[in-house]
Amino acid sequence: MTRQQTSQRSDIHGRITDTIIAALEQGVRPWTQPWHSAYPSDPVSRPLRFNGAPYSGINVILLWSEAITRGFASSTWMTFRQALELGGAVRKGESGTTVVFASSIIRTETADGGDDVERSIPFMKAYTVFNADQIDGLDARVQPTASLSDPFDRIGEAGRFFANTGAMIRHGGTSAYYAA
Repeated sequence: MTRQQTSQRSDIHGRITDTIIAALEQGVRPWTQPWHSAYPSDPVSRPLRFNGAPYSGINVILLWSEAITRGFASSTWMTFRQALELGGAVRKGESGTTVVFASSIIRTETADGGDDVERSIPFMKAYTVFNADQIDGLDARVQPTASLSDPFDRIGEAGRFFANTGAMIRHGGTSAYYAA
């Protein structure tokens, strides 16, 4: 790995760490409702790519944090180029949010004994995304309205387990809590 690659990798980790520390230093309340009470029937959604696939890992925390801080109502995020391809335009002066893609590639190398050895080489790439609220000209297919499904359909086995306990379970409202 070259010095520049090592520096860039450390920079990505440092930027993510700095973002999390800055959020903590702002005075985090014990718990923040991750949805808006104005729309209590909306499902709590993980941040989504422009194609509807959910983000994962640290990206979920980074994008949720940014959405809460900046007041974004949309859970859809995309790169500048993806916005252009969908007929949208990022508003002038808007700043994006850094997310990361981490994976590994498999390299086959010949060992000293002449045997082929597979080696996994991890890599991480940072890129910038914008929330759909920062983009003009996007059509409704980018902002799909999530249809509410029965909670038991969504959580399958867990729902059946709790239904079999005989406990009275109610979903809805503008408050999040469990009560016995």
